[in-house]
Amino acid sequence: MSVQWYPGHMNKARREIEEVMTQVDIVIEVLDARIPDSSQNPMLNTLRGDVPVLRLLNKKDLADKARLDLWLEHWRGNESVLAHPFSTLDKADVSRISQWVSQMVPHRGSAEKPIRAMIAGIPNVGKSSLMNALLGRRVAKVGDEPAVTKSQQKLKVTNGFQILDTPGILWPKIENPDASYRLAVTGAVRDTAIDYEDVALAGLKFFIADYLESLTTRYKLKEISADPYEVLKVIGSKRGALRAGGKVDMHKAAEVFLNDVRTGAIGPYVMETPEMIAHEERLVEEAKAKKEAERQARLAAAVPQRQQANNRAYRNAQSLEQAESTEQAQTIQQDENIDDKQ
Repeated sequence: MSVQWYPGHMNKARREIEEVMTQVDIVIEVLDARIPDSSQNPMLNTLRGDVPVLRLLNKKDLADKARLDLWLEHWRGNESVLAHPFSTLDKADVSRISQWVSQMVPHRGSAEKPIRAMIAGIPNVGKSSLMNALLGRRVAKVGDEPAVTKSQQKLKVTNGFQILDTPGILWPKIENPDASYRLAVTGAVRDTAIDYEDVALAGLKFFIADYLESLTTRYKLKEISADPYEVLKVIGSKRGALRAGGKVDMHKAAEVFLNDVRTGAIGPYVMETPEMIAHEERLVEEAKAKKEAERQARLAAAVPQRQQANNRAYRNAQSLEQAESTEQAQTIQQDENIDDKQ
């Protein structure tokens, strides 16, 4: 699956982040705890430089704690990164944000020098919900669809803590196709932009491999096929996703499954581990290197072809020049013959 975004929107968002980054002391990056790596924005990591980041792994109640701990351990050695499992619905978590921010920016926090934080994240990870929870009032529109937040807002949390929101954005091209599917399974990508059945099959492939018990329990399966398509058919038949004649409506079955995955009805899960991401990144780099090598090979093969074309053009020019010289010589000879006769 290929996920593309409009370059104009991306350039505008990039300019906004670059502009705001010079004014902030810390970035509060809201991530989806179920996809801790795929829900990061590489653009943000590039643009923040050495500005510290507080990573809030939101929707912790939907995440597998054991796998989440792997990510917390993975980031622990990075002094500019502080990560915590989080829920915008947990008042204790929300109240700890000021403490976490002060830990990262100890030299600010007074009314004269408030901590200036930027809230950032890809669509549908809970940025608006976080702002509303922090401020104790509804200041940001909340919706189930990605990219609800449209414009920048600057708001005071306390006398010593200000927050600045930025638009929820993805990057122009997601190089890792597996990450594209994980974003789709969890709902970060608009459902209108993808094939529902393909996403459900990708999700089922993951659950069959990593959370088989969750599948069998949720759908009361005594035995389960290794083929995601067959499993989706069984889910559809069990949950009433049927057309006339008893045929399974695969689109409806996909809706049922993905809704269970996104709402947590299927149980807690995390779709990626640091080790898995490192492996995928190597594969992406290898694929890019192979593509570049093929491009260079095509260029190299084109050189002799261009040389041959140049040689032909040169020979044609030489032949033409020789023909013109011969014609001129013949004309001169004819003129001289005429003169002799006279």
